[in-house]
Amino acid sequence: MNPVFFQQVEAILATERIDAYRQDGVPPATTLARYLWNMALCESLYSPLQMAEIALRNSLHQFLTARCQTPAWYDVLTRLPQWQQDQLADARWKLQDDGKPINPGRMVAELHFGFWTGFFNKSHAQTGLGHALAGQAFPHAPRAERNLRKLDARWKRIRDLRNRVFHHERIIHWTDLDTQHTAILEVIRWASPELQQMAVALDRFTPIRQQGLNPWLDKIRQHWPPP
Repeated sequence: MNPVFFQQVEAILATERIDAYRQDGVPPATTLARYLWNMALCESLYSPLQMAEIALRNSLHQFLTARCQTPAWYDVLTRLPQWQQDQLADARWKLQDDGKPINPGRMVAELHFGFWTGFFNKSHAQTGLGHALAGQAFPHAPRAERNLRKLDARWKRIRDLRNRVFHHERIIHWTDLDTQHTAILEVIRWASPELQQMAVALDRFTPIRQQGLNPWLDKIRQHWPPP
């Protein structure tokens, strides 16, 4: 490809970020094609990851509402580890600082993804809340999958992928990316088969993954050929 164009792109994207795609000494065209393919894969995973996050927090919100007999469960649920209490306090402060009412809908939306996945960790195994959530918050999950350890491992992996996707980091080297994609759609179905149907209808991951690097190489060679 045009070396001057690549140098200018590298300068604006930062050499350190580009280096992640040429560790094996590939030429500039392949390096940039990998970068574009990675971006396309991240984009394709955005909607299923977003739906998985929404399904998780709303399923847990419904369970906690029923358990505490109030949609404002965050005001009465006392057996939370300090880090979750701190996140609740931060969410209240953020809403107050923005001049927004502190109500269940806004609190649920304001809390970080890690707050919700944290309900399956060891601290909640000791209180019993984690086991109750694992058993009842995903009504369409197979009984064998309603296990605290399994859910903890699954959601940690999804959270790791989500953080990489949302922060534009490299994922094309993940050998289990197809398995991860399947796992995301699966947990959406456990909460809501209807929402999973929407996720599948919007899904573009599989063709982008299967087509591989060649379409992006073709684009680069077509638009920025060598002089």
